[in-house]
Amino acid sequence: MADQRVDATPAARAALAAVRARQGGQVMFVQSGGCCAGSVPMCFPEGEFLTGPGDELLGDIDGAEFWIDKSLDAAWQTAVYILDVAPGPAEGWSLAAGDDLHFVTRSSDCLLPRGGDGVAPG
Repeated sequence: MADQRVDATPAARAALAAVRARQGGQVMFVQSGGCCAGSVPMCFPEGEFLTGPGDELLGDIDGAEFWIDKSLDAAWQTAVYILDVAPGPAEGWSLAAGDDLHFVTRSSDCLLPRGGDGVAPG
């Protein structure tokens, strides 16, 4: 991997640290292009999701790898993806980012205004 193409907000880094503490180990993120995953990154215990040749490693956030479906990456054409948190429960099989919080992916090309809590307004 040539360049790190993923970063995180302070709120996402705090949530990530809390998730690792609850899980007792490292986690990973997968931004899937599949029909069931929606448009949010899924957070799994490290190694629980098997990546394949259609996935690309964008980098890591505090040691947590962030993978994306290659065709989705090509379609979104984003220079740097930003991991953040938003209100609401986690989707699918993803680990929650906290009490009534889930992880979201934002684009470095189009960031939403932030509230004082690090969560974009709904």
